[in-house]
Amino acid sequence: MTDMELKGCGTALITPFSDGEVDYEAFAALVDRQVEAGIDFLVPLGTTGETPCLEDDERIRVLQTAKEHSGGLPILVGGGTNSLKHTVRSMQMLDPHGVDAFLIVVPYYNKPTQEGQYQYFKAVAESTDKPIVLYNVPGRTGANMSAETTLRLAEIDNIVAVKEASGNRAQIEEILRNAPKDFAVLSGNDDDTIWMMEQGGAGIISVASNVAPALMAEFVGAMKSCRWEKARELNQRLTPLFSNCFVESNPIPAKAALAAMGLIKNELRLPLVPSQQATYDLMVKTVKDLGLL
Repeated sequence: MTDMELKGCGTALITPFSDGEVDYEAFAALVDRQVEAGIDFLVPLGTTGETPCLEDDERIRVLQTAKEHSGGLPILVGGGTNSLKHTVRSMQMLDPHGVDAFLIVVPYYNKPTQEGQYQYFKAVAESTDKPIVLYNVPGRTGANMSAETTLRLAEIDNIVAVKEASGNRAQIEEILRNAPKDFAVLSGNDDDTIWMMEQGGAGIISVASNVAPALMAEFVGAMKSCRWEKARELNQRLTPLFSNCFVESNPIPAKAALAAMGLIKNELRLPLVPSQQATYDLMVKTVKDLGLL
């Protein structure tokens, strides 16, 4: 990972569908749009990609398509499940198809203790020579990973970063203060990005950049170059998008916005369903206000 910059703005890519099947052509076009907009790295097969509802062959082809269209950008691939054996098997399946690093979520539903989380991630890291990025999102998993556990894991050589989406500022600030110098702390919430980067965070794994990649790349680029006045101006402009992408479960609103822009069909896989009309109308207004429609 020393040669791979896991900094700036990475996009947690949606997976488009058409008539129940993955729309690989639309997905390739979305990846091209990200690359052309100046996004720093790509994150396929995460929560935003509805990955729990993808078959193994679909996951492989999504990853291959992302790699083929990446323009050389790093590929951070979602590979986590709530079972150690299943996670390792998933990583082994995906590894030959363009993985630069794995994003591994805190096991969901099981509600592991802090020691259980430590032992799980330690075993995951020992199963691969690829870099591992921890993903803490208690709103999705039902279990928070404490700052103490994150910092313990940060001492393991190939655990190189955390995507922190707990929204717990005190916890995140403790990680930022005490993490090893080469351990990256990435925001998992778009609306936390500016304060996290002000405190030394490395960037964001973004949902909003599916919709507005060029603006997000500009926003994060301003912070990387310490142009804070510009960053605050862009943060204010982007705040409605940050909020509105979560008025229903992610990625429902983001898909509504992309459909309104004519980039995908407004289709999800059960148990997710397309947005309510009010959400669709809100996303239309949001992208219009940003000059994207």
